[in-house]
Amino acid sequence: MASFTRILRPMGATTAASVQRRCYSSRSPFSTAIAPLTTRATNPTPFTHPVTSFHTTADRRHGDLPPPTDFAAMDVLGNTPVPSTTVDICMSDGFQLNSGARITDGSGVILVGGEAFSWRPWLPRGENRLLNAKGQWEIPNESLGSLSVLWPRPDLLILGLGPEIRPISPELRRYISSLGMRVEILDTRNAAAQFNLLATERGINDVAAALVPIGWKEGIGANW
Repeated sequence: MASFTRILRPMGATTAASVQRRCYSSRSPFSTAIAPLTTRATNPTPFTHPVTSFHTTADRRHGDLPPPTDFAAMDVLGNTPVPSTTVDICMSDGFQLNSGARITDGSGVILVGGEAFSWRPWLPRGENRLLNAKGQWEIPNESLGSLSVLWPRPDLLILGLGPEIRPISPELRRYISSLGMRVEILDTRNAAAQFNLLATERGINDVAAALVPIGWKEGIGANW
C-alpha cells in the first residue's frame, strides 16, 4: 500500500501574507552628578571680565525631527507571491494549504516541487509507530519514495516530527544524505513555518518538507 498520495491543488491565485512588525524602544534617563571644584586662595582676586552665560541649544522644531521608519517598505518579501503549497494551518489531524487543499484524515504531507502528497510513513510497518527501540525517529526508506524518483532534488528537506522534536536514527540520516539532501529536524509547527519562509524566499524547487500532524501520538496515530 502506498505511503503517499498526490493531492489535487484547486485553481486560484495566491495572496501574499502581510507581516506586521512592532518596534519597541526604551530610553532610560541618564544623569551625571558633577561636584564643584574648589581651591583655597589667601587673597582671592575678583574677575575683571564680564561672565557670559553658557551656550544652550534651542528645542527642535517639529519640522526638524527625523522621518518615521517604514518597516513595511523594508520587507523585501512583502510583494513576493506565496507558493500555493505553503502551510496555512497545522491541525491535530492534518493540514490546510495556501491553495485551499485540506488533509483531515490523520495523514501527514510531503511538500516538494510545488506539489503536495498525502503521506503515511507508518504504513510500511503496519502499525502507528514512528520511533525505534532507542526512541529515535525512524521511518522506512520507501516512505520517502517520492523524493528518490525526483530530479533535480531539493537541497534541503525539513522534517516535522509532530508535536515534539526527537533525534532521527543514523540510518535515516544516511539515507537522506545519499539522496543529496541536507536535513533539518523540527517539531511540525516550526517546520511548517520554516518551509513557508524558505519556499517563499528561495523557491519551491530548493526546499521540501515532510510533516506529521501535530496531534500524532505514538501507537495511536493522529486521527483519534
